[in-house]
Formats: sequence, structure tokens, C-alpha cells
Amino acid sequence: MLRLSLPVFLATIAMPAAPCFGQAPLRNALEIRSYYKDGLRKNGIVGSSLALVRDGNIVLRDNYGLQGKSPDVAVDDNTTYHWASCTKTLTGIAIMQLRDRGLLSLDDPLIKYVPELAAVHDPFGPISQITVGHVMSHSGGFRAATWPWHEDDKSWQPFEPTQWSQIVAMLPYTEVAFSPGSKFSYSNLGVVFLGEIIERLSGDSYQVYMEKNVLRPLGMSRSYFDRSPYFLLKYRSHSWDLKGGKLIEDPFDFDTGITRSNGGLNAPVGDMLKYMSFLLGDPGREAEYSMILKRASLEEMWKPLLPITEPDEESRMGPHSQVATSFFVVTDGDLKLVGHTGTQNGFKSRFFIDPKSRSGFIVAYNTDAQDEAGSGTQNTSRFDADLAHYLAEHFFRDRSSPAK
Repeated sequence: MLRLSLPVFLATIAMPAAPCFGQAPLRNALEIRSYYKDGLRKNGIVGSSLALVRDGNIVLRDNYGLQGKSPDVAVDDNTTYHWASCTKTLTGIAIMQLRDRGLLSLDDPLIKYVPELAAVHDPFGPISQITVGHVMSHSGGFRAATWPWHEDDKSWQPFEPTQWSQIVAMLPYTEVAFSPGSKFSYSNLGVVFLGEIIERLSGDSYQVYMEKNVLRPLGMSRSYFDRSPYFLLKYRSHSWDLKGGKLIEDPFDFDTGITRSNGGLNAPVGDMLKYMSFLLGDPGREAEYSMILKRASLEEMWKPLLPITEPDEESRMGPHSQVATSFFVVTDGDLKLVGHTGTQNGFKSRFFIDPKSRSGFIVAYNTDAQDEAGSGTQNTSRFDADLAHYLAEHFFRDRSSPAK
């Protein structure tokens, strides 16, 4: 399914992506690389990429393993990963754009823009109590899954509903689980509603809106949603599940369907670094970045709203995790990080930034090793959490000068 316009394709083919940061040395780069690659090998991960940014400069960028097998294709800077739920942060930025243009308020009832929600059963009062802001902070009371499926049978994923009409058909069988705004409970379904709002208020499809208002302004010319454009297909990574030592390839070049607003993004790390540059801010590019979203609006999205009490991947980053507006905030002592994670179809990803020091990291894996935690065997989620903790101590907190 073609997602990018011809000019974007031509730009992608004709010009390499320009670096978005300066380059700088990192004192303990060898130690970080060693920890990262040892963990990948021990956990059976086929391919991965890592990038670290400090004070607005790339201080480490590393690739590991393969993006494809039979024939073997090595991971490199062009490799395109699936970023899954990291997409939600981009969707949130789009909603804030519409807010700043006067087209909506975060306090508006969700049903104002999605009247089909009248069919939902809400035992806590009128459905109009659920606001746009509630679903941006996962506090609207909607179920986690887009589709009402049995928790023990996930074999159908990632074959999500492809049409909005399928979501509408399930709304009479949907029930609000708690009083809106009273607590955090992760909801993919709620973010689907945000994608629908973007389309209805802009008049564009979600993909077209994001290309015109987010991806293209940020220079993310190799990024797209769902199936790959023909000319970028060779860069797309395959993905695998690893269970009990058995490696099984997942569906390649898949379509996230109606859920693309909560998990459809595909991009190389280079494009994600351009996104990180925007998040970290740059006084020299303030006017350019403000055309996408004002800095004050972006920082508004990072204000903690509710504690995260249920088990989740964000809470493994540090002892205190909170949900903000389309982002998560993790506090560990004097360190406060903002970001998101993603998991789907064998891919795992994570990015977090420290706005105070203009530092951050991006990591993506194309293998989901799923042996039980504590068994001493291979588990991508466990290693990803360990890596995040390691970087908190040995990258974010270690501000030593580079070795001369």
C-alpha cells in the first residue's frame, strides 16, 4: 500500500538523510557498546540498533546483527524498524497541533468528534464525561486491546481491524471500565479514536496528515506507516519471536490497519534521531520547530498526570513512573526522563530523553525473546529494561569529560 508521495520517494532515493546533530566523543563508549552487544548475544536477538545523544550531539551510534536471513542482510544505518507504540507520541503531537490551531480542546468530550461512542456502555455516567485529554493520558476507561480478543490467544496479531466500521461494530459490546480520569490504564483503543479525530478535523487520511504536518517538516523522509513503499522495502527489517530456543519469523511488511495511529510507524534510527532533535529542542532551530509545535505545547505534554500502578514496560525504567499526555515520565532520584516504548510483531523499541541536559537514547530490536523472566534464559523485555537502567547510571548520570 503506497504511503508516500512521489516527491518524497525521489528525495529519499536521491539524497542521503542529513545528520541532525553534531558529533562528539563519549568517554565510556566502549563499555556501553560492550554491555549492549553482550546482552544482545545472550538473549538471542537477531538485530538491533542503538543511538545516544548528549547535549544535542550524537555520542554513540551502533548497529548489530541481521535485518534479514536467507540471504543474510546486515543491520546498518538504513535499516527500517517498526516502532509500534512509540507512534502514539507522534499522534499526540498531531492532536496538540489541532488544539493550537483552535480546532479542538483537550477538555472537549470525545463524543463531540466521535459520535459513534454513544453506543458504548458507561456505568459511571454519561459517555460525554470522557474527554480528548483522558484518552491521551490513558485514563478514559477503555480496554487495552483495540479488538475484544481473548487474553490467552494473541496468535491473530498483528492482523488488527482494517476498517473503522469494524471498530464501530464492536462499540455496543464495549464497556467503560472505570470513572474517567480516576486512574491510568493503557488503552490502544483510545488512541484509535484520536486517529479518527485527526482525519475528521483535517480532512486528510491519518498517513497524509502525518506526512504533511509531522514527518516532512522534521525531514523524516524515510518514515512511513504500515506497508513499505516499493523503493524502501529492501531496508525494512524482518522480525522474529524466540521461544524455548526456537526462532520463528513473524509476518513481514505487515499492515497495522485501523490501529496505525497507535502503532503504525516504520522508520530508520536516523529519522528517529531527527524526531529526538525536535523533542530536545535547539535554540538555532526554534522558529523551524515552532512551526511544527510550540515548545510550550510540547513541554505541556510532559507534565505528569497520573501514577502508573499496573505492571508495564515503562515502570521497569525506574521506581516512579507516571503517564503524561501521550508520553511517559520516569523519575529515578534526581533523573527525570520522558519517552515511550513499543512492542509488536517481534519488534521492540524504546526512546527516552532528559530535556534538562538535552540528552537521550533510542534503541530498537527485531527479535522478541519471550522465555519466562527469572528463568535465566533469553528475554528481550528483561534485557531492554536492564539496558535502560544501565544507561541511567552510565550515560545520563555519568557526565565525565571524554578521555583525551
